[in-house]
Amino acid sequence: MKRKIPVLLAVLLSILSAAGIFPARTVSAQTKEIVGRVEHARIYPSGLLLRSKMDTGTRTASLNAPKLVLFTRDGARWVRFKLTNHKGRTVALERKVLRTDKIKQQNQQFEKRPVVLMGICVGRLYREVEVNLVDRSDFNYQLLIGRSYMSGELLVDPELRFTHEPECFGAGAP
Repeated sequence: MKRKIPVLLAVLLSILSAAGIFPARTVSAQTKEIVGRVEHARIYPSGLLLRSKMDTGTRTASLNAPKLVLFTRDGARWVRFKLTNHKGRTVALERKVLRTDKIKQQNQQFEKRPVVLMGICVGRLYREVEVNLVDRSDFNYQLLIGRSYMSGELLVDPELRFTHEPECFGAGAP
């Protein structure tokens, strides 16, 4: 009897959906851009190109900032940091700190990270999202892009890599 209940429930939901009483929620790949698990991303305001990992398991983005300096400007907290991409191009950035997040690590310890607003371009999608700054020097990818960026626009195919070059000029990007 226990095995029949899920089957009966699935059949009932299908009938209700077909009748329009209980519409099924479907996601169409035709309306979303398919990206690989690793993509090139351009970050703004600098326009620096970074190799990035698309991570559906995390909400926010994380950016490599191994030597960040917190300071005060006009009564607000700011952070200064440098980024160097895989081609050796380095940029210095200053961003206003929105808040500080406490992130739980694998060892169950909490780490405090400053959160800033940055523009990110992957393929044709440009969005300004919250990014936490952390030392990712020991990781393969300097930028980890989470669900808040991808939501409603992108589908990740884990078998693909580097499917799109960033093409956001004129599509909302600076």
